[in-house]
Amino acid sequence: MKGVIYVRVPRNTEDTMRMTLKAHHPFSLYSTVKSHGWWQLAPFSFEETPPVLSYTLQLVSGRAVRLSISETTDGVRVETEDSMTLEEKKGVKETLTWMLGLDLDFSSFYTLAHNEPKLARMEEKAQGRVLRSPTLFEDAIKTILTTNTLWAATIRMNENLIQQFGKPLEEDTSRRAFPTPKRLSETSEAILREKTRLGYRAPYVLKLAESVTSGEIDLESFKYSNLPTEQLRKRLLGIKGVGDYAAANLLIILGRYDYLPVDSWALKVVSHEWHDGVQIGRKEVQDAFEKWGDWKGLAYWFWDWSYYRKNEKDHDLEE
Repeated sequence: MKGVIYVRVPRNTEDTMRMTLKAHHPFSLYSTVKSHGWWQLAPFSFEETPPVLSYTLQLVSGRAVRLSISETTDGVRVETEDSMTLEEKKGVKETLTWMLGLDLDFSSFYTLAHNEPKLARMEEKAQGRVLRSPTLFEDAIKTILTTNTLWAATIRMNENLIQQFGKPLEEDTSRRAFPTPKRLSETSEAILREKTRLGYRAPYVLKLAESVTSGEIDLESFKYSNLPTEQLRKRLLGIKGVGDYAAANLLIILGRYDYLPVDSWALKVVSHEWHDGVQIGRKEVQDAFEKWGDWKGLAYWFWDWSYYRKNEKDHDLEE
């Protein structure tokens, strides 16, 4: 018929992507997002009322999409205005299950926490999940950016990295995905220092990107590794720029709670909690949570700190 154009639409493509994902009960999007400061780091953004988490994700196909995640009765609803193939949709489902820890079960820990006033409300608040990035590479880079600096500087360095090297949305080039290892491996230390102001971290970021791209290190295999935590920790410590604090931080993100991320903040809050504010060392922090065994990292992470409630503000993260 004249004036009519017939377009064949692939069967595995939808005009927009909307899906719901179930979470292991109890679940709270707000508690997961607020588990640590990652929500303040691009490409995350978060609206608190009602809770909506947004994230710019680079798909395996290479293009970037903006995901909007809200809570439902059984889990989360994910939406994007972009069309998406079934393969891409499957990838998004797997990615968000990891990022939000939708399949995690904390019932064993809750049983222990009920007997500790400082943790007794964790189940009620559905706490325990730690917000993750889609890749351990992104979490590792962001963790390196937290060492020996102010949180405001971490936010700035992360933003610079994304704006310089991240894949932009087609409809809004101001929003970009986190750079892939390959993209970062194609730059130089000099450019990293100049364009992103990473300082001494620049060679660490570049080396990690090169190692992941070349296959020298398979960071993503750490997510579901059967290695004992001590061996996994040794592998993390083998990454340049990752010390004891950063390794412990990444282990908690991986769901391994055997180690404590002891930084200046940990020393401060433990000192005020149990030592009247006097100067302490790493041993005192370790001793405070030793009784929690394999859960010590999680107990520390969600402890209701008296000092924090009195002095709620951004704090330095130092290795």
